Amino acid sequence: VGVASPSPTRNQLSPESVRSEEGRLASALASAASKMGSEADMTGPLLAGGSGVAPAAEAEVVPPWREQLTVRGIVVSAILGVLFCLITHKLNLTVGIIPSLNVAAGLLGYFLVRTWTAALERFGIVSKPFTKQENTVIQTCVVACYGLAFSGGFGSYMLAMDQKTYELIGTDYPGNRAVDVKNPSLSWMIGFMFVVSFLGLFSLVALRKVMVIDYKLTYPSGTATAMLINSFHTTSGAELAEKQVSCLGKYLSISFIWNCFKWFFSGVGDSCGFDNFPSLGLAAFKNTFYFDFSPTYIGCGLICPHIVNCSTLLGAIISWGFLWPYISTKAGEWYPAGLGSNDFKGLYGYKVY
Repeated sequence: VGVASPSPTRNQLSPESVRSEEGRLASALASAASKMGSEADMTGPLLAGGSGVAPAAEAEVVPPWREQLTVRGIVVSAILGVLFCLITHKLNLTVGIIPSLNVAAGLLGYFLVRTWTAALERFGIVSKPFTKQENTVIQTCVVACYGLAFSGGFGSYMLAMDQKTYELIGTDYPGNRAVDVKNPSLSWMIGFMFVVSFLGLFSLVALRKVMVIDYKLTYPSGTATAMLINSFHTTSGAELAEKQVSCLGKYLSISFIWNCFKWFFSGVGDSCGFDNFPSLGLAAFKNTFYFDFSPTYIGCGLICPHIVNCSTLLGAIISWGFLWPYISTKAGEWYPAGLGSNDFKGLYGYKVY
């Protein structure tokens, strides 16, 4: 520390200088105290039990895993799992694109369990509090159900290996062999589902260290779901969840009523109707360009990103606007002419492919 030049003592200063110096010192002390107080508010108490310092907030207690697995959680997971599997099969057999439904699973799981607990409270039955961990377990089970419905091949190769498909293709068709027939049965399908499920789990364990720990890559759908579930279990988040469920129920009712109306006025087979509405004309309708009036596809398009929607639309225009009419002119050259509309040897085979 350097040596400072001698400063005048208190007796050598004038009264005005003394008062000015005391004012500056008091101001500096007040500023330092205010700064220390704000830092204590931000970082928590410096000393436990110190006077004038707020006590530390209690840390959230995470229940053990046995308490996270509840009967109501399993029941709600089964109900939502069946519902999401139906939606997945519908999209898998038509569009072929399955959007991420993690957020919807977490929202509906929260809504059903809160409805469950509210109904029990009306009858004077006290139930365990609904925790974030239980909500996460429900969301994970639902995602596993509809993910297995898609990756298990129920909408693609699983049912294409049965005897009926073998006969539709034709027993004399090249490459269609009777030894490849595998009729669905629970005895081998359950084991196959276990293999499909645990294969992804074992792969995830190996990739977790590289992708999550080393590279610190974010998992968008998982992160969004975690933030959503955390927000549900707050006062403002619970109110927002009620609004979201109310909006979801409103549009679900509109979709159900519209589908009932569309069912009454749908066309028979491939004829025109609300299922096959020729919005672009009859010439485009013959090349399978029509409007379906399906709210499911509209919701799927809203969930999927724009690049997926644009690529799907472009692929549909190329496939059905150019390739389908061109292949139809090659009847008798590339495939036998005069085949039925459901014959795999003709245009129907390209459609299924």
